[in-house]
Amino acid sequence: MTTRRKLPHNPARATIAPLPSLSSIQEKERELDDLRQYPEEEFARIIADVGFHCTCCTRCCTQEFNGHVFLLDEDVPALRECDPDALIPAPGYEFCDQAGMFYVSGFALRTDETGACRFLERGRCAHYLQRPLVCRCYPYMLHREPDAHGTIDWRQISGLDEHGEYNVPIDPIECLRIAREAKRYEIASLEQEIAFLDLIRSHFQRRGLRHVRRIYDLQMRKLREGEPVEVMVFYQGRFERCQAVY
Repeated sequence: MTTRRKLPHNPARATIAPLPSLSSIQEKERELDDLRQYPEEEFARIIADVGFHCTCCTRCCTQEFNGHVFLLDEDVPALRECDPDALIPAPGYEFCDQAGMFYVSGFALRTDETGACRFLERGRCAHYLQRPLVCRCYPYMLHREPDAHGTIDWRQISGLDEHGEYNVPIDPIECLRIAREAKRYEIASLEQEIAFLDLIRSHFQRRGLRHVRRIYDLQMRKLREGEPVEVMVFYQGRFERCQAVY
């Protein structure tokens, strides 16, 4: 969720943020090209060096440790079949039009009142075979982030030394399988983001919509105060109207 900020006194001075520019989308596409070219063998070598072993501590299944579980389009059908109420619009809505409608790039898994994943029962996943791809890959990842010194480079693991065990031998074939699966998730996630930004541009332009920060903040305040808000969730190349409650 975004943090509350002081709203402008004069509505006419509200900030209107631009839609995603073609250059910003093209930058994402270049990032996608770089990701596709990342050598799987190098990724597998890093996985072998890290030697991560899950100890079922369940920290990764909590909102406190991992924020939210973002779902790919391919995750949604099986999860809807086993628990239709488990899906929510992913937190951190990217856009809000002048009518107060939010827009977000996908769904996320609902958490309970403690912040734990809805599927977590007695320290185990109740729908392990239907778990999302990101859960299958975790803690492995493959995207660029700045390090402690601000240098941007590839990052391949999340939560290093914060959970699980390390330096455990992993079969080379399994390392390569993990590398390919994690890379596939990252590619699919970035492809979904690019498709969302493309649709936002055309959707807003065709309907004369614009992203208004003042309306965004007002709607977020309503949400925090317990009022439901409407969210258009990007799914399978179109927007699906949903309702969100804090």
